[in-house]
Amino acid sequence: MSQIRPLIPLLATAGILIGGNGLQGTFIALRGLSEGFSPSTIGLISAGYSLGFAIGCIYVTSLLRKIGHIRAFAALAAISSAASISMALVTHPLFWLAMRFLIGIAVAGLFAIIESWINAQVTNSNRARALSIYRLVDLGSVTLAQYIIPMAGVEGPTVFSLIGMALTLSLVPISLADKSNPAPPNAMKFNPAAVWRISPLAVVGCVAVGLSMAAFRNIGPIYAEQIGMSVTAIATFMSAGIIGGVVLQYPLGAYSDRYDRRIVILATTAGSVITGLFLVLFGGTDEWTNIIGVFVFGAFALPLYSLSSAHGNDHAKEGEHAMVASGLLFFWSLGATIGPLLASVLIDIYGPKALFIYTAAVQVVFIIYTIYRLQMRPGVPVEERNWRFRALLRTSAYFSKLAAQPPKSRDKNDKDAV
Repeated sequence: MSQIRPLIPLLATAGILIGGNGLQGTFIALRGLSEGFSPSTIGLISAGYSLGFAIGCIYVTSLLRKIGHIRAFAALAAISSAASISMALVTHPLFWLAMRFLIGIAVAGLFAIIESWINAQVTNSNRARALSIYRLVDLGSVTLAQYIIPMAGVEGPTVFSLIGMALTLSLVPISLADKSNPAPPNAMKFNPAAVWRISPLAVVGCVAVGLSMAAFRNIGPIYAEQIGMSVTAIATFMSAGIIGGVVLQYPLGAYSDRYDRRIVILATTAGSVITGLFLVLFGGTDEWTNIIGVFVFGAFALPLYSLSSAHGNDHAKEGEHAMVASGLLFFWSLGATIGPLLASVLIDIYGPKALFIYTAAVQVVFIIYTIYRLQMRPGVPVEERNWRFRALLRTSAYFSKLAAQPPKSRDKNDKDAV
């Protein structure tokens, strides 16, 4: 703990930020329904957030280099907090779309800043502990945040105010306790065309995850509400899908490190299709059937981003891994922009079960493409790989750099390490 103690302010900041952002995604869907917005309108608002997130991923490094970590974090936290609170004052879809777009840009920057900052503070001796704690902070914050909604209620300005407070309070730990201000990171290469050339399957996989899982995260509350679940049950439903994603991450990753990673991707995607169809057939019968079903669905579906990223990095050369990380996150963001909108339109037309028909259809297409790629290029032999599976958060490319730091001694202030 003596090694981790200097990171506590940064981890506390991350927990507050992740919790506030995770709360907002579920709440916007439920509040939009209560305001009379159609599912497709809510899907459009969700797409605005993902589009903003994609833009924020591109420009955050230049912002850090211009004004530094502390000032960039303060500015973006203020923007996201003000935008969140303003949504309680003006209830109009176009205004909410604009605010969610701004929040997406700001949150992408906030995640990148905090993860770049953590990366600058860790050493090889405490890296594994820091990553484990950070993942627990992410899981715990998002899960607990879901239950604020049934406690505070969907109506009124309370939850909007709590989200704004969380985003503002994320400034407190690092302002009071962390006196460091890391050197701005080197510019991270951003070349989506090069990432496609390195691994088309990894790109398609990340787009498919964005199309399907962003739809679940943003439209899942609408699905749960329309099949008759209570607000508390909706919070449990969404939490189960998130927690389920942790269960198979490491077993699947371990298998993918030993065998052709594409076969593991194929099997995992098939498991996600089967559990999605289970929810189509049996969803709505009772709450626990839905909760258990979505838990298993998350267990198969959520690891696909990390598996796709690992496959892409298997084909990357030395010095290309950071570019692959930023490129795949960008492609995921593009999928996440389109996915909620498509899923919400289908729910408008065909009803709530269309959500998991849609996710299954996306994943079936990915299965077909994976089989095609198996015929086009041999896998990288295990002994020739320079990359191991990492369970990645879709927060910023800096998390990939944090997780991927090679086990060699380095100077703490080395710019290339951040």
